[in-house]
Amino acid sequence: MHVRKLLVLAVAATFPLAATLAPIPEGAQLGVAVAAGVQAKDGWYKNIVDTDFVKEYAQIPPRKDVTIIDSRPAARRYDVGHLPSAINIPDSQFDKLKHLLPEDKNKLLILYCGGLDCMLSHESARKAEALGYTNIKVYAEGEPEWVKRGLPLSVSTAYVKKLLDDKEKVVLIDARPRRVFDKGAIPGALNIPDSEFDKHVDKLPADKATPLIYYCGGLECVLSDKSAVKARALGYTSVKTYSEGYPAWEKAFPAAGSAPVEIMAGKDKGTISAASFDKIFQEAPGSVLFVDVRDTKEFSAATIKGAISIPINQLEKRIEELPKDKPVIFFCGTGGRAGEAYDTVKLLRPEVTAYFLDADVQFNPDGSYKVTKAR
Repeated sequence: MHVRKLLVLAVAATFPLAATLAPIPEGAQLGVAVAAGVQAKDGWYKNIVDTDFVKEYAQIPPRKDVTIIDSRPAARRYDVGHLPSAINIPDSQFDKLKHLLPEDKNKLLILYCGGLDCMLSHESARKAEALGYTNIKVYAEGEPEWVKRGLPLSVSTAYVKKLLDDKEKVVLIDARPRRVFDKGAIPGALNIPDSEFDKHVDKLPADKATPLIYYCGGLECVLSDKSAVKARALGYTSVKTYSEGYPAWEKAFPAAGSAPVEIMAGKDKGTISAASFDKIFQEAPGSVLFVDVRDTKEFSAATIKGAISIPINQLEKRIEELPKDKPVIFFCGTGGRAGEAYDTVKLLRPEVTAYFLDADVQFNPDGSYKVTKAR
């Protein structure tokens, strides 16, 4: 300990600015990776790593040589946004959830929480060490610095479900190929295959602050991450991924994406009744494809949650985008353009099951709507 104090004093004498930094806590290692300007705090775990170290490990697909642990509470923190591939072991539930730790006690563990003043990850690190784990690091700057650096966050299945239940203003985007999407998807999701991202940029909301959540085929699928990067490059400021993707959703809610639906016809040929339209929107939106055939400007201002945009003047050249294995429901503001879309599809692709809503519709910015006059 005497040698340690002499070493610290020598450094302070050589570099006066260093004397203003907080002392390294008892038990901490000299030379650990701490970002410039970060002051060590009392109670920190001995092995601290920085963002550059962590981003080599926080990846999709998950690396096999590391377990990344978010020590924050689930519902209010982890679910809303966590580092890619991180598992959640809240410090308050460490003993209860310690079975989630790897069997190999020599495997690298990286723990983090809510930043420099958050002690949860440091406390959990010591608990893991007491269990015999030998290669433990704490990312002290945690989630706040990760976000500040513009690095991606993932969300949980529970969070996606809550967003849908609360009808939050968020755009959920499935980055898988259309043929896969058509076999089953999260209700209300918009399909923009990563391979066709540039082709379908017009489907993204005009407001770059609109939250976007991309998903694909699970933790081994990189399509959602690739699309999220492209969306950020376009200037979208709130982009996250649902890394566990459709496999996790289907496991948690097996009937949600593929529940059978009965469509009640309206008065005229090809129409869907307003009551049936409402029921499908509320209970099984993923069982059909809602298509807004209004102009792009109208679509960007407000539309039905989960709908895609195919303006009527683009329908003929984009008609192959329509699926054959789920019903397509066209709508607009008054029913006129929707009816034209129905007629076009029946002429050019009669194998597609199509309907249209013949009604006056008021659209709201939150993705809801109101039928003011049904015909």
